Amino acid sequence: MTKLTHLTRGRVFPILALVLIMGCAPQPSFHGFVPSEAALAEVEVGRDTRDTVAEKLGRPGAAGLMEGAGWYYVQSDWVRRGWSAPVEIDRQVVAISFDSADRVSNIERFGIDDGQVVALSRRVTDTGPTGGSLLRRLFGNLGRFAPGLIDGG
Repeated sequence: MTKLTHLTRGRVFPILALVLIMGCAPQPSFHGFVPSEAALAEVEVGRDTRDTVAEKLGRPGAAGLMEGAGWYYVQSDWVRRGWSAPVEIDRQVVAISFDSADRVSNIERFGIDDGQVVALSRRVTDTGPTGGSLLRRLFGNLGRFAPGLIDGG
């Protein structure tokens, strides 16, 4: 039995060490959806409407809060290492603005860079998407709240 115990112990420890090492490997996770550049190229500014954009790209997970506001496609990439909290490594936001006739007026793509929203590519104007201030407020207010606001005091 001593030979069997010795052989078993010799196999269990390397397997246990391998499991512990694998537990520390980075674990990526992806949330949301952003259309590819090829899919966005099919959307024509000034011609496509909300309905045709929905057919070509699908409806977004987020839309502007006001009537006639734009659509926002958002994707976040996270990585978890070991037992630490997940860290966001990339965020992409595609903002599609519509005019008063519900036609596409602008398409922009934003990314994450030091916690700031940065325009990566613009297809029409330099003024930004309609309701772009909403995006800036959403990302700008992350982490900016007072404890008194939570309990009403």
